[in-house]
Amino acid sequence: MVPTGSSPSRTFVGPPGPVGERVPLELITISDDSAVLFDGAAVVRAEGLEPGVEHRIGGVTFATLARPPGERLATVATVNDVHFGELECGRFIGLDLGPVLSSEPGEVPYPEVMSSAAAAEIAAAAPDAVVAKGDLTSVGLAEEYAAFEACYRPALGDRLLVTHGNHDVPLAGAAFACEAVQEVAVAGAVLAIVDTAEEGSAGGRLLTDQLEWLDELGARATEPVLVFGHHPCWQDSADDWVGGVGAAINPADSAGLVEVVARRPAIAGYFAGHTHRNRVRRFPASGAVPFVEVACTKDFPGSWAEYKIFDGGVLQVHHRISSPAALEWSEKCRALFAGLYPRYALGRLQDRCFRVR
Repeated sequence: MVPTGSSPSRTFVGPPGPVGERVPLELITISDDSAVLFDGAAVVRAEGLEPGVEHRIGGVTFATLARPPGERLATVATVNDVHFGELECGRFIGLDLGPVLSSEPGEVPYPEVMSSAAAAEIAAAAPDAVVAKGDLTSVGLAEEYAAFEACYRPALGDRLLVTHGNHDVPLAGAAFACEAVQEVAVAGAVLAIVDTAEEGSAGGRLLTDQLEWLDELGARATEPVLVFGHHPCWQDSADDWVGGVGAAINPADSAGLVEVVARRPAIAGYFAGHTHRNRVRRFPASGAVPFVEVACTKDFPGSWAEYKIFDGGVLQVHHRISSPAALEWSEKCRALFAGLYPRYALGRLQDRCFRVR
């Protein structure tokens, strides 16, 4: 029921769980005109909603995102932490909470289950560009990257842009995704992709040349610049110290990135992965500009992000991969790290779906 009087279509995908095992509706996604809620493996989609007003569906009250002014110009999508070749999920050195999950013998490996469904959903959204922002592989093997390409490239073609994560350069550097910087124009925005991976380190870095390039791009850009990289920006917080410098770009280079963003108003946001969670942080020097982390594609919640670019602003819309096979796997992953993982990985609604500027 939508009290504003609009009449959204509602589609239920997948059977509800057995009686007694159903959980309350979980609101995962809001955009300017839709919402997606989950009841275990059942998906409730509400479409045709009025932007920027309160709605109530299945006992859940929420407000759709206010639509930026002007024409819808372009769509960009991202995935990260797809980890082709990974065999075990939930194993973290120094944190033995369990359980450790894996695909059963004879089953399609879970990274392929999740990414094949993600590629299909993204292709259906008809994006102008797709950024795969790192950890494309498990240990940087050529055959792992070939499996990634075989999954995503047929659906997305030349729209697919790739960059390294730490898992992609474990030894002498991978022979794929080797561009330090990439500049790609779409209608209404410029995509700036930076390789943050550092050989032999779980953490990230930005070279002086990369920061100078971004500074110069920000100075000449006449449309919003969306910056994408694998590692998030360091912030001196308890969360970052838990992971050590491996949780982010190193502090010195992070400070350099914040300085560039603060100096160049054209830069609208920095969008990363790596931490396997949804989170937005901001820094005093750069004001309202979001520094974003998007959860991983390979397990819970099974994420990809959409950027809806309008003449007057950009919306980030987080999506949970929703094929039956993907939901079956991601639901299993709720048990990871003694059941603590879902709250960490999913994050707050306002960290998943929001107006960039």
